[in-house]
Amino acid sequence: MSDNLCVKIWNDCLAFIKDNIKPEQYEALFAPIVPLSLEGEMLVLGVPSHAVVEYIEAHFLDLLRITLEKFIGKDADLSYKVQVDRTNNIDMEIAGTRKSTDLPVGNLDADRRQVPDMTGTVASRDFDPHLKPEYNFDTFIEGESNKLCRVAGMAVAEHPAKAFNPLFVYGHSGVGKTHLINAIGLRLREMYPQKKVLYVSAHLFQTQYSTAVRQNKVNDFIGFYQDIDALIIDDVQEFANWKGTQNAFFHIFNHLQQSGKQIIMTCDRSPAELQGLEERLITRFKWGLTAELERPNVELRRNILFNKIKLDGLKFPSEVVDYIACNVSDSIRELEGIVTSIIARSITLNKTIDVTLASNVIKTTVKAVNNEISIDDIVRDVCEFYKVSVNLLHSGSRKREIVKPRQVAMYLAKKYTDLSLSKIGLIVANRNYSTVIHSEKAVKEQLEVDKSFKAELETLESMFKNK
Repeated sequence: MSDNLCVKIWNDCLAFIKDNIKPEQYEALFAPIVPLSLEGEMLVLGVPSHAVVEYIEAHFLDLLRITLEKFIGKDADLSYKVQVDRTNNIDMEIAGTRKSTDLPVGNLDADRRQVPDMTGTVASRDFDPHLKPEYNFDTFIEGESNKLCRVAGMAVAEHPAKAFNPLFVYGHSGVGKTHLINAIGLRLREMYPQKKVLYVSAHLFQTQYSTAVRQNKVNDFIGFYQDIDALIIDDVQEFANWKGTQNAFFHIFNHLQQSGKQIIMTCDRSPAELQGLEERLITRFKWGLTAELERPNVELRRNILFNKIKLDGLKFPSEVVDYIACNVSDSIRELEGIVTSIIARSITLNKTIDVTLASNVIKTTVKAVNNEISIDDIVRDVCEFYKVSVNLLHSGSRKREIVKPRQVAMYLAKKYTDLSLSKIGLIVANRNYSTVIHSEKAVKEQLEVDKSFKAELETLESMFKNK
């Protein structure tokens, strides 16, 4: 299609959009966009930054879809092109989401990204790995908290099924697990283009398995996955209590291991802390390397922010970056979300990006580091409240006057900190994760029937909350 027609259609779209949003929103978000091409019903738009794409997709997706259908057709599709490296003039294309027109989950056969094609043989060069190109090693900023995982990931990508197999990466939500395993997959495909690499979430794997059961295609489903050279499974804790799915994955895992294929997994906890999974699976998860991806420290948070701001072509004063790094909770996802929120607030309120704006955004959206409650605070206050020493919590005493504060401290640590169950058990009472699980259950049960105990906990919580 001619460039002139592409520009004319986009101008018609802009006129319609302009009539349906505030003038300042139009000027900040849509006016800078340029139409690049229109092939058939696929419109490609040049957008200044990832932040603009994220904000448009979050707040104006329905309007955009209605507009495209009106001026292009009901099957109109959209793609954004963002310049990710202005120095070397490198662009990245991002497919527009179709939240307004997505098929229901039950109709999985209609979406090739939801259900693998289990018929025939697909050449590796035509195989869709479902990886995100922006999640690569270049954008995975290294720091003390993630160095081990990054080095292990690079080793797996360069020497699949030889370095660490399986590679089991665990950590709290938002610390970069999905980014890391995508980066491994991308590097692996770059070095071994003949290999079939596949990223899939555990939830999607389970959904695919259920569909295969309904369609009597379980053997085809297992056969498809057994043909993968490097299988990347995200959030394996979601297999919990799905016996059929676990059984299918067990056979796939064994076949891949025995065939010299690489397996990479992420989880929100260590294998020892997993509940609802068969022991034979948990044992296999431990065969290779188990590495924790820890929360980033201040220096790494600062570097992550600078990198995101640079890639998005944004301008943030250094004092604003420092303020965010020092005051935002140590989740990478929160850090990136704060940048997007500050941009959005700056656009909609027509405000300059400064520390005051950043502070207001942080107060309304995330928890500040300085206000976090530490496990040391909890242990100290519990011991003071119940008049016991920390040494007694660590002792093997089963006296009620010791067991009670021990269980309360574990319950509160689980509630108010992001530490793993193993770390809570070790720090509070020199116990393992199962003691924490039991303690949490015991406290919850007592809270339901004992009003005086409930009052005790409310008093305790107010003590360390108000410090």
